[in-house]
Amino acid sequence: MRRRGPGLRLRITLLTTALVAVVSAVLLFLGWTLVGRVFDSSPSFPSDTQVTVDGVNVDVTVLTDALTVAARQDLLRAGVIAFACMVVAAAVMAWTFTGRVLKPLHDVTGAARRLSAESLGSRLRLEGPRDEVAELADTFDSMLDRLEAAFDSQRRFVANASHELRTPLSVVRTELDVTLSDPDADVEELRRMAGVVRAAGERAEQLVSALLLLARTDGLGLAVREPVDLSAVVESAWRAVRAEAEARNVRAVFRCAPALAVGDPALLERIAGNLLENAVRHNHVGGWIETVVETGPQWSVLRVSSSGQVIAPDRVEELFEPFRRGGKDRTSQSGTGLGLSIVRAAVAAHGGFAQAVAVPTGGLSVTVHLPAAPR
Repeated sequence: MRRRGPGLRLRITLLTTALVAVVSAVLLFLGWTLVGRVFDSSPSFPSDTQVTVDGVNVDVTVLTDALTVAARQDLLRAGVIAFACMVVAAAVMAWTFTGRVLKPLHDVTGAARRLSAESLGSRLRLEGPRDEVAELADTFDSMLDRLEAAFDSQRRFVANASHELRTPLSVVRTELDVTLSDPDADVEELRRMAGVVRAAGERAEQLVSALLLLARTDGLGLAVREPVDLSAVVESAWRAVRAEAEARNVRAVFRCAPALAVGDPALLERIAGNLLENAVRHNHVGGWIETVVETGPQWSVLRVSSSGQVIAPDRVEELFEPFRRGGKDRTSQSGTGLGLSIVRAAVAAHGGFAQAVAVPTGGLSVTVHLPAAPR
């Protein structure tokens, strides 16, 4: 383990004390020099001049030299004492005030050490002047807010995913137990059981595939970046859901102009496919779908609007959360509940953004903005 140097508090104290010591030493030297110059610049007397000091005749030159030495010694003695007092006082004051200034940093450090998935609710909420330390504390609190939101979202996601995966497994186990416990089960009963088990297995497979795709788009960058025509992507995605739309008598209108976006062709087709699948499966029998593709100088836009049940405007954003279907939670039986979550994650991986608004007469309109390819 690499050894670390002295702490910030000690370093600031040493630096402050050293600066005070240097300044005091310079002032002491200047005072010592100034005293000598004062005596040197005093009026001169003839060399044979005698002065009487305590009844003793003393040559004026000797007296001047003695006074100079004595003054310098007094100044040096008093200066050394003042120097020591200044250095000690500077060290004590620097240590004390540095400790007070750095206390919020110790609070941040202590909070970080106590941090765990169960204690993300604690905050510093530092009060006082808005200085750099307060800015650091506020940034730390903001980071904790984001971490807490991420952990809560992860917990909900894991809980919902566990429920979704448990449902088809419970269906499989129940069907197997009921059928195997019936000694008179015939071929028709076994075929019925096999059909239910197969449907449950397909649902579990779809859910796992959706979860893997969501993890791929939400956590990793794009493996491929190339110009892709969104009109061709929409056409390919519509072929996969056209039969289901015709079976429900859903009318589809397409207004698709050539629009090049930069990204992964497979993911872009998944974006269009999810939007069209949602538009068909959450639509009324005899409803409508309108798909628009257009391009601009910065963004290529894909908009899929459809009829359906009335959705409150304040609940539209919830549809992008995992396991939300048509404004309801995971009690619905159609789809995996990850369609719009995958759309938003895939669009974000491309550097774009997705928005949705409720259709006043019922239904949803989802607009996707993707970076346009250079012309």
